[in-house]
Amino acid sequence: MRKITALVFGVVAIWASAVATAETLVDRVAIIVDERVILESELESLIASARREIQQNNTPMPSETALRTQAAERLILQKLQMQMADRMGIRVNDAYLDQAIAQIASENNMPVEAMRQQIESSGASWAEYREEIRNQIVMSEVQGSAIQRRIYISPQEIELVTNLIKEQGTQSTEYRVSHILIGMQDEQGNDDEAGARSRAQRVLELTEQGDDFAQLAITSSSAANALEGGDMGWSPLNAMPTLFANALQGTTTGDVVGPLRSGIGFHILKVTDMRGVEQATLEEVRARHILIRPSVILSDNRAQQMLRDFREQIIAGDKSFGELAQEHSADTRSATRNGELEWAVPDVYVPEFRDRVRSLPLNQISEPFRTTHGWHIVEVLERRQQDVTEQRFVEQAQQLLYRRKFAEELDVWLQEIRANAFIEFRD
Repeated sequence: MRKITALVFGVVAIWASAVATAETLVDRVAIIVDERVILESELESLIASARREIQQNNTPMPSETALRTQAAERLILQKLQMQMADRMGIRVNDAYLDQAIAQIASENNMPVEAMRQQIESSGASWAEYREEIRNQIVMSEVQGSAIQRRIYISPQEIELVTNLIKEQGTQSTEYRVSHILIGMQDEQGNDDEAGARSRAQRVLELTEQGDDFAQLAITSSSAANALEGGDMGWSPLNAMPTLFANALQGTTTGDVVGPLRSGIGFHILKVTDMRGVEQATLEEVRARHILIRPSVILSDNRAQQMLRDFREQIIAGDKSFGELAQEHSADTRSATRNGELEWAVPDVYVPEFRDRVRSLPLNQISEPFRTTHGWHIVEVLERRQQDVTEQRFVEQAQQLLYRRKFAEELDVWLQEIRANAFIEFRD
């Protein structure tokens, strides 16, 4: 199962907050995006939120033009992905949303109510924050559906990365990296490599002269995380795009590398922090599950109710877990084995599934729960403590390669849907 990057409280807050003003303005359409519109109030809300986040991070404030441009591009990409979600029938109900918000609060070491108070005390709306989290989950599913089919991992790549992991031993290093992308296209949508190279070189010179990297990202970057100052979060080198990983070998905190040429433009990277990661003895689980995937003809609520019925049938002895998995599970690979999954470290699963198999008592069938893949019931059959085995190295290599290729393809895909969309900016 695909492990999706966790939603980060501070980043999502940029999207979610709505700033109250004493003056009430008449709203208007600012941008037309295919079948949807972006209102002036949406732009102003995102700009105000980004401005407050920048102040909290003590980053020099970019110009109003730069903020408006980045906010507009952020909202354009969001509208395009939400339109795709509508066509694909992707929905996130309140139960799953509550589960996701609880996970975000847990990752920030606070109860949900405390997180709510913190958000509201900053001037944001809790209701709008919830809806923005819902949108983030929906867009994550759209991205996974669109990009997964573009990723191919060869056996040779797995073998190479497996050997690299072995050579690192029990100690590896994670990097926190910030990123600026100078896109290849000019304002008319034509490729202009010379112009992009010149702009990238100028940005690099500004970083060398001491200009703030985060402010330059907000001002200049074409990447989706520009409003966050280009922050890519923590990652080992092996999980980064190959271009980035090769360039960051041997770097240390504060180093800036680039410009690095790719198919979509020129990249400039800064190592903002580094940390070591210890690897301990791992617990593996052997579980089985039944997956029901909602669709246009199968609602979210109906999928959840089907699994409730299956659970009751299994407990009552009317049907076996294996029979129901073979007949109904959308995970065709495990369905042929009565729903059984191979021995695995819980971390290889998406967060909701991971947390269930970690906490569920042996031989107890869970209540239905939702992940990005759909609705599940799961039963943990066995647990064992394992050293890092050859198979674990291979699984880790597969995960790292997937994350790396996903990150590479995501930027390309976002630029493609942006280029193919009808966008009209209104005065």
